Amino acid sequence: MDPLDVLTNIENTLPYYQAIFSADEHKIVGYEVLARIKQDDEIESLGAFFHDDAIPDEYRIEVDYAVLTKALNHILEQKEEFLIFINQNPNLLMNDHGESLLELLQYFETKGLSLNRVVLEITEHNFNGDIESLQHLLKYYQTYGIKVAIDNIGKESSNLDRIGLLSPDILKVDLHILRQTAMTQSYQDVLYSLSLLARKMGATLLYEDIEASYQLQYAWRNGGRYFQGFYLHKPSAELVDPFLLKDKLKNQFEMFIAHEKKKLQAIYELTESFQVKMQQLMSQCRKMEGYDEMLQYIASELSIACFRVYICDENGFQRSSNFLKKEHEWIAEPDYLHKNWSWRPYFLENIIRMTHEQRGILSDLYNDIETGENIRTFSYPIENGHYLFIDISYAFLYEKDAL
Repeated sequence: MDPLDVLTNIENTLPYYQAIFSADEHKIVGYEVLARIKQDDEIESLGAFFHDDAIPDEYRIEVDYAVLTKALNHILEQKEEFLIFINQNPNLLMNDHGESLLELLQYFETKGLSLNRVVLEITEHNFNGDIESLQHLLKYYQTYGIKVAIDNIGKESSNLDRIGLLSPDILKVDLHILRQTAMTQSYQDVLYSLSLLARKMGATLLYEDIEASYQLQYAWRNGGRYFQGFYLHKPSAELVDPFLLKDKLKNQFEMFIAHEKKKLQAIYELTESFQVKMQQLMSQCRKMEGYDEMLQYIASELSIACFRVYICDENGFQRSSNFLKKEHEWIAEPDYLHKNWSWRPYFLENIIRMTHEQRGILSDLYNDIETGENIRTFSYPIENGHYLFIDISYAFLYEKDAL
C-alpha cells in the first residue's frame, strides 16, 4: 500500500476490534483496537504502514490517533464496559514522552471514559531508546490507572530483564510458533518459563494468536487468564455479544479439566506404585553390603521403567556410582561418585520434603541434560540421610499416560 494513499484518505481509516476472552467468566473482557482502511470497497490492514520506519513519525501518529479517536467515540456509545487494548510503538510514544497520547485519553476521560479500562500495548523488543526512560513513562501512565501490556512475547527475542523492569500488568504471549511442530517442545519450555515469570511479577497472562483448540488448551493449562485469536474471534468492525462463546468455552474447558485430571490421576498412581515397589525392594536391600550392590538389584527390578539410578546424601553429594542402562544392559559409572547436584532446581526443597514426609516424590517433566529426553525422576528416602534417585524413561511415561 502506498503511504500517500493512506495520508490522503485518512477519513477512510476505521477501527476494527478483536475480542479478548476470559478463562474465569468465559466472556469477552476486552477488545484490541486494530487499524484498517477502506479502499475500493475492500478493507485492508494498516499494520505495514505503522511498521514502516521510512514514513515520518508525525504521519504515522496522525493516522494512529485518527483511528483511535473513532474507536473511543464508538466505545463510549456502548452500555457494556470492557478493557480497551491500544497498540503503541514505544519509539513513537517517546517522541513527546507520551504527552499527546495522554492528552487524547484525558479528553475522552472528560466524556466519560474511565482510564482504568485502557490497556497500553507495546512491543518491548522494538524499542531502540533508553529502557529506563520508557520505564518512567509507563509508570507515569500507570498512576492514571492505565494498564501496561507487553506484546508479542515469544514471537521475537525478548529480554526478560527489560520486561521485568517495565513491570507490565499483562504479558501477551504469542502462540504462533507453537504451530510449527519441530519447535513444539523447546518452545513450550520457553512459554512455561514465561508463565513462571508472570506469576513472580504478578502479571496476567494473555495468550494471543490462538488458531486451534489445542493452542487454547495449552494456554489454559499454562496459566492463561485471557485468550485471543482467530479460533475465538476474527477482527470485525462491530463489537459483539460479550457472551458469544460462553457455552463453547465452558464445554471446552470442561474437556480440558477432565483431560488434566486424568493425567494428574495417572501421575498420582505412578507415584504410589513406585512408593509401594520401593518399600518392597528396600526390605530385600537391608542385607546387602554396599550401595552398588543395592543399585544393581533395584535397577534389575525396575529395568522396564527406568534407565538410570544413583544415591545422594542430603547435601546433594553422590554416594554411589551411576547405574545406566545401555542397550538393555546396566553399566556402572563410578566417575559420578562424589559429584554434587544441589544446584539443580528443587533439589534441596525435595530433600526437605522427603525428610519430613518420609515418602518418595515424583518430579515434574523435564529434559534430561545428557540424553535430551523428556523424563521424570522418582526420589526416595532410604537411610542415614541418603536418597535414591530413579530416572524414568520417556517410553515408560508415555505408556502410563504420565507425560
